[in-house]
Amino acid sequence: MSIKKIMLALAAFLLITGVLLTSCKSPAEKVEAAQNNVNAANKDLDVANKEYMQDIEKYRKETGEKITANEQSIVDFKARIEHEKKDAKADYNEKIAGLEQKNSDLKKKMDDYKSEGKEKWEAFKTGFGHDMDDLGKALKDLKDDMSNTVGSNIPNDTNTTVANDNKSGVRVNYREHQIY
Repeated sequence: MSIKKIMLALAAFLLITGVLLTSCKSPAEKVEAAQNNVNAANKDLDVANKEYMQDIEKYRKETGEKITANEQSIVDFKARIEHEKKDAKADYNEKIAGLEQKNSDLKKKMDDYKSEGKEKWEAFKTGFGHDMDDLGKALKDLKDDMSNTVGSNIPNDTNTTVANDNKSGVRVNYREHQIY
């Protein structure tokens, strides 16, 4: 072998040995690096948990407002049918009672929810949102049905209006609320 090749092999050997020796960490350094990684992961987990809890509270507040609006709509429906004929009134009272029960059940379901992890929360939120949408549609359908059949002089706008009830000569205030 030539001296040039021997020198080249020796230089490569020294370079590899130098890299290996400088890249090796002591056990204490490895423990410190692992502890830093754990601390960073814990901070990330704390941030994620905080965001998760904030999402739950925000959703509780939003659905609470919708449930309250639904309750007000139900009160308004009851007032609108007060002077209807007995048969029509009984039919509407039955429908209203069913909607009132669904609204109450949803309120209880939201109040009883316990945080059980992000995946279960997302599944709960999807199902609960679907149930809220179904209730909102049922309330809107009842509103539309009542607008077509309950008292021909009941306005179907968002303003408070005074109308005469031709049967009793009583003036009645009718008010519409936004329904979710």
